[in-house]
Amino acid sequence: MNNVTHLECAECGRVHPRDELHNLCVSCSRPLLVRYDLKAASRTLTRESLREREANMWRYREVMPVVADADIITLGEGWTPLLPARQLGSTLGMDKLYIKDESLNPTQSFKARGMSTAVSMARKLGVAKVAAPSAGNAAAALAAYAARAGMEAHLVMPRDTPRSNIVECEQLGARVTLIDGLITDCGAEVARRKDAEGWFDVSTLKEPYRVEGKKTLGYELAEQLAWTLPDVIVYPTGGGTGLIGMWKAFDEMEMMGLVGPHRPRMVSVQAEGCAPIVRAFESGQRFAETFPNASTIASGLRVPRAIGDFLILDAVRASGGTAVAVSDADIVAAVREIGEAEGIFCAPEGAACLPALIRLLKNGQVAGDETVVLFNTGAGVKYVDLFTGKSHKRLAGP
Repeated sequence: MNNVTHLECAECGRVHPRDELHNLCVSCSRPLLVRYDLKAASRTLTRESLREREANMWRYREVMPVVADADIITLGEGWTPLLPARQLGSTLGMDKLYIKDESLNPTQSFKARGMSTAVSMARKLGVAKVAAPSAGNAAAALAAYAARAGMEAHLVMPRDTPRSNIVECEQLGARVTLIDGLITDCGAEVARRKDAEGWFDVSTLKEPYRVEGKKTLGYELAEQLAWTLPDVIVYPTGGGTGLIGMWKAFDEMEMMGLVGPHRPRMVSVQAEGCAPIVRAFESGQRFAETFPNASTIASGLRVPRAIGDFLILDAVRASGGTAVAVSDADIVAAVREIGEAEGIFCAPEGAACLPALIRLLKNGQVAGDETVVLFNTGAGVKYVDLFTGKSHKRLAGP
């Protein structure tokens, strides 16, 4: 049974009908969120029923927009490991430190979750061509799921996107356009061409369903921690869909009786060279201004303006969390540090969480006895050019 009741604007609250193609709110051009009959969902989505289900993100089908097997475009995404980081934790004086390793998803990043859901809905609603701007991993995921669905994928990417991502998209059959500029410039190019080309735009939060795939991160965390949410979630933030999705998931789970009212403190991590959320958080703004001259080696964090900025900031503030910017040098060092300690070759975006945590431990915003989850959002092997021939400094502990 499909429990979707309607779509709702995250800002003005305007209701949009289900089972129709939507991009942004028709009134205020803000993101739309999917709403469910959670009372109905709770009748079958229970702790007990989940024990018998397949280990992928579609185990939470009662709170997903696509429910029929024939409509789901899947490559086996979700149910990634939540790994105790014992050696790293020992170094930091923590015994409840975890890494949620999203690199084991199809196309080796958390982007698989959102694109599986978005492409499934797009095909169900009759779309033949999908398009998106991307700095790398989202493009690869869209290329893969579009190929799986028999759809055309059109991708606009910065010319300096990691070469492995570009090759991956090409080998998956996508039409790739490279431009000189940032992901915001790529988004403008998609917007300029989409009507004439017949593309449906699946850019971050410019359609309502990618966040539904990403919210399964929150459901998995709760289930993997025996239905007790962590004290702190440290999350690398570009477009912020994962953080927004998890915050939505926590509310849904509470309303279904799966978890209580406790919420993790949400920590948004950005690079010093592109930190619009950090700057807005520190200045008390609800909307983040475009970050000038954005630059960072972590291509997924090079988002000078996120359309879901207010949703990210609302979640961080409501949770009692914070926003932290870290240097590229510390990001590179953290890749090595995590790799040596835990055997995980993190993407630079995921590695950014470690220097952020070290800073929070030093200034007392995180305590050593708290349960903390760091998110590795992708595979470091896709960024191998960053590390070839490089020397590495060591991070200082707390």
